[in-house]
Amino acid sequence: MQINTIVKFKKIIMLALSICLFFMSVPAYAALQLELTQGVAGAIPLAIVPFTKQSAALPTDVSKVIRDDLANSGRFNVLPAAELRQFPHNLLAINYNYWRKLNVNDVLIGTVKKITSNRYAISFALIDVYRNQTNDDNKNQVLVARKFEVDAAGMRHLAHHISDVVFEQLTGQRGVFNTRIAYIVVQRYLNKPVKYSLEVADADGYNPRPILVSPQPIMSPAWSPDGKSMAYVSFEHKHAQIYIADLATGKRTLVANYPGINGAPAWSPDGNKLAIVLSKSGNPNIYLKNLQTGKLRQLTHGLAINTEPSWSPDGSSIIFTSNRGGGPQIYRFNLADDQVTRLTFAGNYNARASYAPDGKSIVMLHRQGGLFNIAIQDLASGVIKTLTTDGLDESPSMAPNGDLILYASQYGGRGVLGVVSTDGRVKIRLPAREGNVQEPAWSPYLS
Repeated sequence: MQINTIVKFKKIIMLALSICLFFMSVPAYAALQLELTQGVAGAIPLAIVPFTKQSAALPTDVSKVIRDDLANSGRFNVLPAAELRQFPHNLLAINYNYWRKLNVNDVLIGTVKKITSNRYAISFALIDVYRNQTNDDNKNQVLVARKFEVDAAGMRHLAHHISDVVFEQLTGQRGVFNTRIAYIVVQRYLNKPVKYSLEVADADGYNPRPILVSPQPIMSPAWSPDGKSMAYVSFEHKHAQIYIADLATGKRTLVANYPGINGAPAWSPDGNKLAIVLSKSGNPNIYLKNLQTGKLRQLTHGLAINTEPSWSPDGSSIIFTSNRGGGPQIYRFNLADDQVTRLTFAGNYNARASYAPDGKSIVMLHRQGGLFNIAIQDLASGVIKTLTTDGLDESPSMAPNGDLILYASQYGGRGVLGVVSTDGRVKIRLPAREGNVQEPAWSPYLS
């Protein structure tokens, strides 16, 4: 469960609330919209030619989605569409000298053709304009070329997939444009109850879909490893409970309803267990809940507050936040021998940690000079690097490629989502048009 301070954590958990739940029965809220605030100096020069099409009335402008994806990644210097004067759609139409004069390294071309009332053929090719300069019509200049058929509903997802292909081809790293994000939207009105909504959207903020809407708090969304389910905390029957929702059907299952705290669900890498926080025996401690047998195993003990569990990629250990040393710090629990090791020492407040996909570092909330920022710590050296400077940041969640971190922040007096790269060179904001957005969670790869 997200906390800013241990006191705040205890106050939130002990609220006595009632709840009214509605699954998949309300319209989606306005989409978040990516806004690049800082990119990489010397980003890769790239041109994306508008895809040719047989009809102007298409459900999705595929090339625009790709352009927005790659431009907003901060890793590419995408030539503005308004500056293009040539619009090739096949290899024979490419004037390589023209593109070289524009100082672009690569050009993406493609076509969209309607083949039935609801089916489209989409093809693309990524071309290196500097390869084999003495033989400009050589097909070896094509870095990648593919063809697809898709219905109208799938066009945007296909565009994100093409963005992923281009991103990986040119950077060597797998893209995350076709993943999804979850977050909580809090809307407050005069003379009306507060509305909380657990939403899922595309990684660029489009296609938001409410999974759960309530007049009472919803917390701690956590994706299952296969991306098909989500665990979360909702308040009903006058205390917090943990549910798992099937994202395709909306069906939910109650998995933790013990006396006291039920919070901070975290899936094991194999999807068979949840690490959760319970206070049924006194102070908050971390337990493992076997989702097949229902069996509980208590991991931590004692009088300290132990919370915010997160699994290592190999499933051998769990990191968590504890104040056993006097203030919130990150510890590791080894599941093989029950040994606990402290991981963070720099600063008097470190919380809400999770592993990078390679297991070599952790991302966390780090207080420095009274400000709460997102930081990353190399586990081998112990060195901490602060990535954000807003001072009001929380809830970091790393992308499945380990390159980007999604987090909650404040901007213009409202709760918004931010994205920062793990090297600190790229920063993106996802401002919402209504409500405060908080507690984000980045999905795993979905295909």
